[in-house]
Amino acid sequence: MHTQSISITVSPSIGSVSAECIIPENSTCLMSLAHGAGAGMNHPFIATLAQLLGELGIATLRFNFPFTEHKKARPDVPAVAHKTIEAVINKAQELFPSLPLFVSGKSFGGRMSSQYLALHPEVKVKGIVFFGFPLHAIGKPSVDRADHLKEIKMPMLFLQGTRDELATWALIESVCASLPLATLVKLEGANHAFKAKKEDNLLVLARATQAWLERIINT
Repeated sequence: MHTQSISITVSPSIGSVSAECIIPENSTCLMSLAHGAGAGMNHPFIATLAQLLGELGIATLRFNFPFTEHKKARPDVPAVAHKTIEAVINKAQELFPSLPLFVSGKSFGGRMSSQYLALHPEVKVKGIVFFGFPLHAIGKPSVDRADHLKEIKMPMLFLQGTRDELATWALIESVCASLPLATLVKLEGANHAFKAKKEDNLLVLARATQAWLERIINT
């Protein structure tokens, strides 16, 4: 596998963010990988997931949001996060035009990616992968954050733990059932960090993602 560190310019006013590509030989596709609200692109969860996906033939482009790049505690407002995702998609298409492109994200990163795609249906990507969609705040069950998903007209993969504090299982199950292009994968006993007792489920996530990506590519 080839690893390349790059810088992506978001906009003149926002500046640039760090990113890293992991490109296996004979990659089947490329997937952007956005981190969550509490950690950057080099958090062990994101970095290890990218490595595991690479070992399965999936190229990744993971990146920092501006708030992480500049070591700020508060996550970016949606407009800034959306602009960052747009810049990452454009860079991915520029660097690897021959690879089918998917977007993905952990929690906040996935939700910002789906919001961007809902607002920009013209963007050419094959699908989106959620590593724990943050459906609601802890202790406040709701489905309001899922409203925009109805506007997305591409395949969606939801990888969710049954003990996810930010997505009560019955609610995320009902949301996915209402979306014709959604696939829901259950990780029994896993929380929002995908930990179930002493297991972290990273390899399970990578393999489930690979199986879904191959199905979409070959459809």
